[in-house]
Amino acid sequence: MQTTSIKLYTMGYNEAKTYLVAAMFIVGNIALPQLCHLMPQGGMIWLPIYFFTLIGAYKYGWKVGLLTAIASPLLNHILFGMPAAAVLVPILVKSTLLALAAGYTASHTRKVSIIFMAAVVAFYQIVGGMAEWAMVNFDAAMQDFRLGLPGMALQIVGGYLFIKYLLRK
Repeated sequence: MQTTSIKLYTMGYNEAKTYLVAAMFIVGNIALPQLCHLMPQGGMIWLPIYFFTLIGAYKYGWKVGLLTAIASPLLNHILFGMPAAAVLVPILVKSTLLALAAGYTASHTRKVSIIFMAAVVAFYQIVGGMAEWAMVNFDAAMQDFRLGLPGMALQIVGGYLFIKYLLRK
């Protein structure tokens, strides 16, 4: 399995560039769900709200990831009513876990690989699923595992390829 070293661009909250980079990923996390919602259950299948959070946190650090993780679901909810209010908090929890796990993994390994991406996705889905079970119910917690496997695969493979693309720039 190919592993590629990455140069991290960690940014502080006092830098304007942090907010600019996060804004680009937030826009992606607003546009991608809109495309996915054109198909029935597209959001539940493709889990698009997490895609750019993963990339932002892995490539640019947990601070960019956390800004993206929190702002994306909130703005999507305010602008489009999706995610629905009933699942907004569990999605915020999962997004936050994703941002922290991706940022931590990237900063400690300084590498990107399919294995690392899969570990990050598995972590936020399993731990986030347990939190969702505690907040809502077991059926809601298992929904991503019943319907969202294509989305998890997209995050792993697509996230890996997108980060590899960013490394070439």
